[in-house]
Amino acid sequence: MSVEVERKFLVCRDDWRELATSRMSIRQSYLTSDGKASARVRIKGDGTATLTIKSRDAGLRRLELEYAIPILDAEALMQLRQGCVVEKERYVVPQSGLAWEIDVFSGENVGLIIAEIELFYEHQQIEVPRWIGAEVTGQARYYNSSLAQRPFCSWPQQDRPMPVEKLASTSSNADRGATRRASSTFIGDDEAEAGANGNGDQGEAVR
Repeated sequence: MSVEVERKFLVCRDDWRELATSRMSIRQSYLTSDGKASARVRIKGDGTATLTIKSRDAGLRRLELEYAIPILDAEALMQLRQGCVVEKERYVVPQSGLAWEIDVFSGENVGLIIAEIELFYEHQQIEVPRWIGAEVTGQARYYNSSLAQRPFCSWPQQDRPMPVEKLASTSSNADRGATRRASSTFIGDDEAEAGANGNGDQGEAVR
């Protein structure tokens, strides 16, 4: 049995691009995303596919069961999806024995960039790079299952985070330094608003 411990953040600068060591295209859709669990079908650019079951706990720690399936089966299952297909490019940036995964969305979610980091345990401390903005862990609208039902292109302008290029211009006047220390507690409301307009709904969240 696998348990996922993960935090999610907005991205406020483009510095991470020069640090990325790999890139992978991803398409995924959801067969179900209500109730106590979600069922996700994912196809990667390397020709592999998976079927993943995740619990809908709105926190850092969630049950995750993943199984490899044939590409043809994955394509067939995608026709049974709820909502749209979520498309993105995933970049990996290693740091201090961990790996940041930066998802640059396209299709109906173009314009959204989310950084995720998977931890070994819930209260693990991490070094947060300067290109990381507000924390959105537990904010349902930023999770892939929600983006399949309510894509980023449909969000009202006032609900969208500030574009990366504008955030980078703002932060250049008062650079926060290379890294800052973050505990496992979420970033507070004041810092979230200053970081990247990360205010949003709390609730059930499924990646």
